[in-house]
Amino acid sequence: MTLGQIELPVTFEDPSNYRMETLIFEVVGFHGTYHAILRRPCYAKFMAVPNYTYLKLKMPSPCRVITISTSFQRTYECEVECCEHVTAIVASKELVAIRKEVAKEAPDPKRSAGSFKHVEGAKEVFIDPSGSKGKVVRIGTMLSSE
Repeated sequence: MTLGQIELPVTFEDPSNYRMETLIFEVVGFHGTYHAILRRPCYAKFMAVPNYTYLKLKMPSPCRVITISTSFQRTYECEVECCEHVTAIVASKELVAIRKEVAKEAPDPKRSAGSFKHVEGAKEVFIDPSGSKGKVVRIGTMLSSE
């Protein structure tokens, strides 16, 4: 879903040999590694020819052909940054889902920890038969599936 559109003047090259056109950009509300993605309408308006193998974009200008290029290292760095960004987004969405699941399974904080009920069939066993305090533990023989 786009948030809207914006018209911006885009200029390639330097003042001695440049090409400027006004392009309409779609504004989207997501975080990404690219500031803008130029697509076919941009290439058509600038009469540009992209070469993805050599990472170059060529377009005509008043004086000579404008060539915009990048390095394979920079391209690799952008790809790595994009992968890290996607991993962070996926992890944050998974974290939200896990939090919802944990909230459903969380114990009731208002319930007292010492509110155990006696179960039928439990046997009382003295913890220390020689001790005088008489502390006992109850061992049940019929456990529930929980």
